[in-house]
Amino acid sequence: MDHINYALSTGQCRATWLDCVRFVHQALPGTGVADVSLEPKTGDLNLKSPVFINAMTGGGGSETLQLNAMLARAAKETGIAMAVGSQMAALKDKNERESYQVVRKENPQGIIFGNLGSEATVEQALEAVEMIEADAFQVHLNVVQELTMPEGDREFRGALERIGRIAEELDVPVIVKETGFGISQEAAEALAGTQVSAIDVSGFGGTNFASIENERRKRKLAYFEDWGIPTAAAIVECRQGFGGTVLASGGLQDAGDLIRAFRLGADATGIAGSFLKHAVSLGETGLIEEIEGLHEDLRMLMTALGARTIEDIRTSPAVISGELLSYLQQRGYETGHFAAPSKN
Repeated sequence: MDHINYALSTGQCRATWLDCVRFVHQALPGTGVADVSLEPKTGDLNLKSPVFINAMTGGGGSETLQLNAMLARAAKETGIAMAVGSQMAALKDKNERESYQVVRKENPQGIIFGNLGSEATVEQALEAVEMIEADAFQVHLNVVQELTMPEGDREFRGALERIGRIAEELDVPVIVKETGFGISQEAAEALAGTQVSAIDVSGFGGTNFASIENERRKRKLAYFEDWGIPTAAAIVECRQGFGGTVLASGGLQDAGDLIRAFRLGADATGIAGSFLKHAVSLGETGLIEEIEGLHEDLRMLMTALGARTIEDIRTSPAVISGELLSYLQQRGYETGHFAAPSKN
């Protein structure tokens, strides 16, 4: 539970750059709330909602088991997908398996993502999928977290090749995600050469695992606490470099964040830190109300934009400014199309 407690206490840095996206108001949207569909196009992930509970909890005894059970019940009640945290602990210690398997027990028909790091072998990935009857499988990239972790890995060669083999051998879609530091176009293009189905950009701006790991160090690596690609920029990077499904996460907290992520190119969005805090502070009923409220807010915002589907949001005029505009221009991305009048 250490990582969970640190995540709750350190908070989110709110440096996603999503605030640099401002929609052009449409006084004649020509739609109604009843016209809106929240079902996204996410390829073989088959998501029914554009938001899912992202990975946040792994092995950790009875407290983690209870939290995972609560999250799974909330996911079932609201019809959203859920990812478990890294299952490596359960591969090493079978006593930890129950804290993961409870997710499938509580949500037998739901969409559940398994999870391991890029050091995993094909055999470990297969075992992790079988453990929870996963519908998809996340491979997380966490170089900066490992480097900051006192006992962390210091060797990262061969990760792309291992990911490629896992994507080839698994019978479920494979998602590659960062852990809060973003994925660049260069990395996205490399992943596009594999059978990976989706990328979760997991950008900078949410829970900062460098800060969390620095709490456990005698000599802090402060330079990693401001390291990474902010979520807004990472979405554009991955949309440019990857032709498959792009998922956005990293500091997303409300429907305003989500709809800006969709405009920049995300197909669906994952929330971890914000849902974790609601679960701990408000309990299961409060978390369910929060998710249902998020769905309602999305319908309201989409109606105001005249967007009937998540995909329609991509053509809603929005002005890019500030640090995000400067970053995208320096990276060579054309930005004028974001503000261009809709052709619909």
